[in-house]
Amino acid sequence: MAQNLVEKIVQKFAVGLSPDTEIHSGDFITIRPAHVLTHDNTGAVIPKFRSIGAKRMANPRQPVFALDHNIQDTSEKNLRKYRKIEAFALEMGVDFYPAGRGIGHQIMIEEGYAFPASLAVASDSHANMYGGIGCLGTPIVRTDAAAIWASGRTWWQIPPVAKIILKGSLQAGVSGKDVIITLAGYFNHDEVLNHALEFSGAGIGSLSIDQRLTIANMTTEWGALVGLFPIDQRTLHWLQERSSYIKKRGAEGVPSDEDGHGLHPRINDQKISELERNIPVADDGAFYARELTIDLSTIRPSVSGPDTVKVMTPVRKIRNKKIHIQKAYLVSCVNSRTEDIARAAEIIRGKKIHPNVKFYIAAASSEVQKESEKRGDWQTLLEAGAIPLPPGCGPCIGLGAGLLEDGEVGISATNRNFKGRMGSPNARAYLASPAVVAASAVKGYIDLPGETDDADIHGDITVHKGKTSGPLSVELLDGFPQTITGNLIYCPQDNMNTDGIYPGKYTYLDDITPQQQAEVVMENYDPQFNSIVEKGDILVGGYNFGTGSSREQAATALKYRGIQLVIAGSFSETYKRNAINNGFIVLTVPALVEALKTQFKTSRLTIKTDLAAVIDFSRAEILVGDAGYRFAPLGRAAQEIIVAGGLESWVKQHS
Repeated sequence: MAQNLVEKIVQKFAVGLSPDTEIHSGDFITIRPAHVLTHDNTGAVIPKFRSIGAKRMANPRQPVFALDHNIQDTSEKNLRKYRKIEAFALEMGVDFYPAGRGIGHQIMIEEGYAFPASLAVASDSHANMYGGIGCLGTPIVRTDAAAIWASGRTWWQIPPVAKIILKGSLQAGVSGKDVIITLAGYFNHDEVLNHALEFSGAGIGSLSIDQRLTIANMTTEWGALVGLFPIDQRTLHWLQERSSYIKKRGAEGVPSDEDGHGLHPRINDQKISELERNIPVADDGAFYARELTIDLSTIRPSVSGPDTVKVMTPVRKIRNKKIHIQKAYLVSCVNSRTEDIARAAEIIRGKKIHPNVKFYIAAASSEVQKESEKRGDWQTLLEAGAIPLPPGCGPCIGLGAGLLEDGEVGISATNRNFKGRMGSPNARAYLASPAVVAASAVKGYIDLPGETDDADIHGDITVHKGKTSGPLSVELLDGFPQTITGNLIYCPQDNMNTDGIYPGKYTYLDDITPQQQAEVVMENYDPQFNSIVEKGDILVGGYNFGTGSSREQAATALKYRGIQLVIAGSFSETYKRNAINNGFIVLTVPALVEALKTQFKTSRLTIKTDLAAVIDFSRAEILVGDAGYRFAPLGRAAQEIIVAGGLESWVKQHS
């Protein structure tokens, strides 16, 4: 059967498969990623690693530690945490990048950890960015990171894959940021939620690597788990330039390869030549769950927001409203590379930042800042009145200087404008390209440099139905149940967030017991939940179940309450990972959710359906009365974790 590019790359990094096994979307597999990035959250992964009983890294060359999130905090508490992480890196022989070197995702690109045609993961949602250079990047949770440190492996369910076809080419003054803002604002009904995206089409050739990295980075906000660009001549040229730069950089800071030849271990001519001879491409006839097409020539400079990426407005239409701003930002992993800083400097050169605006700038890495200083762009921004911050995350995640205060409006070249993320929840945040941010910082209100015309966006979507197979026969491991039977409890709300499932006020009570977790589960969603459900029930939710924070207790609290498993139309991928990592089964069965929506037209939050379900894992089917509902079979990788009682126990057994 034909494979798409996502499946082709993942096949190379899947382990434990029989020689003739071909993987596809929906399969649960065990993967051994080339690299795994952790940042400040390394400090939280270390105790998980220790609790597994691990004494050393399975492969010290696999993890990467980069301190980047809270680098402006110079308190003794934070510095002590940073020293602890650095000492642990030294003890384990792991590559370590201190505060000030840059944002971890940028380092992964610059130093070749994210290499085209490879697979790299990070305990951070913007691992999608690696797809800009043809490396399949995807986020994991902290337990996964600990498992990879200890065993080199974790599990993954290959998501459905969507093809994003880019036609035409961008007009002058339109950026990669405008592309992803438009995609997220135009296709804004969860069309790509929890999908892996493959970009294709003639329009890709006109996009620079920096633009591709920006687009791939913000596929996260669009709802995707992967944003993968093909490897083309522009990718190879970028690698060659990168290799030349590294050679000029000299031996300082560049480790030798294992043979001591002085080659950079990840970006060198030999690896580039090997890649050029073996560029993976999708097979003809490969299946895509959906295809989305957009004409790049119809995209214009636009802004997202306020406070959501699902609302997009061309700047030409918003400039006349004169939406005054108090803060502007050119920071973060999405838009603080050399090309972005150069574009902002080009617009601001010879001008001054508006007296009512504070304009904060931070390069994506120390290397980017050094190059921008060499070009004179950094100094141009400073002379105009910009306020420099160290290379790192900072205000993008609500840390450090320059946060939005009550009533303020900010325009930012970051990737997220969720209410309260960059400061006060009573502020308003818009997202835009570096060009629009720079022009707005000068004008004092949201504006764009120069003029642009109106254009109707040309985009469409085609949904493909997968082939319907006959009855399945799924091989089950010893100890994994063939069937589970239970009564259905229906909670119809879509986008059930983790705070509704497990209130945030309990999240950091480290001594809370399983029984206490069970007592407070769902109290923010429905205070009556605990009096309605019984041990052994099966919970059915709506779509995008478990969205929000990454707290593991949103899964464990339901498990401790005696819920046997959760069924939903779709899940937040983070929630799914946390559930299975804790030995808790979750199943995606949209047909059952739709049937319950039709049957139970009610405003009640928790519904005791009086319906019994039989879940047959050997046939990957749920029987409710006379109706049958299929689900993706739980493969060996997921079964092993469930049987072991969770990922930490699985690692102990396999280390």
